[in-house]
Amino acid sequence: MNFDDTPQEAAFRAEAKAWIGANAPKQYEDELRKASLGRVGLKGANILEVAKAWQKKKADAGWACLHWPKEYGGRGSSPIERVIWQQEEGPFGRLSSMFIIGHGMCGPTMMAFAGEEQKRKYLPPLASGEKIWCQLFSEPAGGSDVAGLRTRAEKQGDEWVVNGQKIWTSGAHYSDYGILLTRTDPTVAKHKGLTMFFLDMKSPGVEVRPIKQASGASDFNEVYFTDVRIPDSQRLGQVNDGWNVSLTTLMNERMSIGAGVATGFPELFDFCNSLMLDDGPAIENRAVRSKLANWAVKASGLKYTSMRAISALSRGERPGPENSIGKLVAGSMIQDVATYALDLQGAAGALNGPEDAEAAGKFQAMLLRAPGTRVEGGTDEIMRNIIAERVLGLPGDIRVDKDVPFNKIPTKGRA
Repeated sequence: MNFDDTPQEAAFRAEAKAWIGANAPKQYEDELRKASLGRVGLKGANILEVAKAWQKKKADAGWACLHWPKEYGGRGSSPIERVIWQQEEGPFGRLSSMFIIGHGMCGPTMMAFAGEEQKRKYLPPLASGEKIWCQLFSEPAGGSDVAGLRTRAEKQGDEWVVNGQKIWTSGAHYSDYGILLTRTDPTVAKHKGLTMFFLDMKSPGVEVRPIKQASGASDFNEVYFTDVRIPDSQRLGQVNDGWNVSLTTLMNERMSIGAGVATGFPELFDFCNSLMLDDGPAIENRAVRSKLANWAVKASGLKYTSMRAISALSRGERPGPENSIGKLVAGSMIQDVATYALDLQGAAGALNGPEDAEAAGKFQAMLLRAPGTRVEGGTDEIMRNIIAERVLGLPGDIRVDKDVPFNKIPTKGRA
């Protein structure tokens, strides 16, 4: 693996760095640097408005959704140039968190399956941050098993009437549009009777209810559909081929999450450098150093695994299982790191507020957000199955409901 920039990549990096230096909202830089997983906010400013303004500024200058074609609001850059931009954007990249689903999952799905007129209409405002999109997949009875969903779509003339419920929908409360996976034929096997649509989240019959999390935030939502009418022109892919369409979304989701997931190790290392224990500085304690060494090795492994994917992108190749591995390892690691940081804080670890808690409460926020990281984009168990079956070539799980018509699958225990 060669991690040195080519002359073209070096020139691109210099141009990106210069533009960011001249245009980034530097008044928020300190706050963004101190932000952590589960706690990104700005004092005295609406982070959504600041994020939209920064995204629009990038789009106007040709720095938004770099890898997208120019006609859809992008720059037509190579995948490696996108990575270089993310490296140079640094803390200001945290302002892009509410656009991750739209840019990383909904946009690629629209690009692959929407009509040309729709792509030219909907993708540029998505790239510029003027319109935010969400992904409506998970349901109370179909989380990791997406094909188990029960939200129905029934054809009436040139429209589809949708009834059902989605849950754990990130950002639905501030989204303008969403991509929606529904069941259109319950008489065939569960993977075969699905159809994908996109819809206006302000459509009559759509109700969004934020879910209160343990951290006090409300990033996720329940979404209810009551006789929501969607034109057939907003269908993505063929009728009953929604599973294949959803695979595009899910693969992009894992790439977006796996490539950028945090580990918490740099924050813990800095914290241990400044923390005093009863017997002296924490960084000089042998038990602490042993823990840090183990996590340093893991963090290093994740870094170079990510670089392997970057190196493949630079050569124009498709990355392998690196992002599934990254998500699996980092998801559990950040939970362990946060738990250990609170153990080091002793009784003070029970404090949660940024004004009262040590390290501005960043480890408390990490711990409360970590389970969400381990679930979104595929649970740990799903990631292990992917790696076992597709990388190691192990036999797949026995799936007794795979070829059974969906309406014949038992929904209760044994009689």
